[in-house]
Amino acid sequence: MSDRDSAGRRRPAGDVVVLKFGGTSVASPRRVRIAARRLAAHASRGRRVVAVVSAAAGATDGILKRARRVTQGAEALSGERARAAGRELDRALATGEDRSAALLALALNALGVPARSLRGAEAGLGAEGDFGAGRIREVHPAALVALLDAGIVPVVSGFQAARADGETVTLGRGASDATAVALAAALGAECHIVTDVAAVFDRDPNRESSARPFGRLDHGQLTALAAAGAKVVQAEAARLAERTGVQLRIYAWNAPVSGRGGTLVAMRPVEAA
Repeated sequence: MSDRDSAGRRRPAGDVVVLKFGGTSVASPRRVRIAARRLAAHASRGRRVVAVVSAAAGATDGILKRARRVTQGAEALSGERARAAGRELDRALATGEDRSAALLALALNALGVPARSLRGAEAGLGAEGDFGAGRIREVHPAALVALLDAGIVPVVSGFQAARADGETVTLGRGASDATAVALAAALGAECHIVTDVAAVFDRDPNRESSARPFGRLDHGQLTALAAAGAKVVQAEAARLAERTGVQLRIYAWNAPVSGRGGTLVAMRPVEAA
């Protein structure tokens, strides 16, 4: 296999895995340390690791609440004033993920694992669309590859990217999943979604004690579940994984490092003729 991808970018050498940590996975200092130990364990096994993080649970809602309070009494905005307000709100919202990324990088360095936090734009994520509704347009992974080549774990802020005009835009709630899948596709990597449930279930396990976990799904099945309202993986991320063929592993923040017991999402096996 060539050491270049279809766009001529150099692939990172070695086995790469992208781990995305949801808000509950980084909701406390203890859980950040657990996430760091998971990453360190993968690195100790010779895997080259990229982390993607959400804001800590409740952080995004807290920023939105504060934004409403500081604009209390303002009349409905339109035109240029609305665009200006959207810009500032996106910049505020992006700080939740930035804080998670910096804290996880600190925890990794404390374990002796070199790590560096990166905002979405610094990780090569390009977007299009309006503030609050950006869509990933392209990924240029050169900065990630350079860090991996230097033995440094990149810790990427999810949920955000930069437009061609340099402005930061957020990508919609739950979009750290899409960030992780897009990076995995660009790097030719597997993607792990580390979340607050043990696997993908046929029903909400927090409401239905008889809900059954799926040990394995194909991409189409995951996309259908996400479209029907299953919230374990963002619907856009599921569609992106299906389009790009990125293999997913979905498991809880306190699962074994292997992710055993979670859900594997992979291409449907080719049936014998």
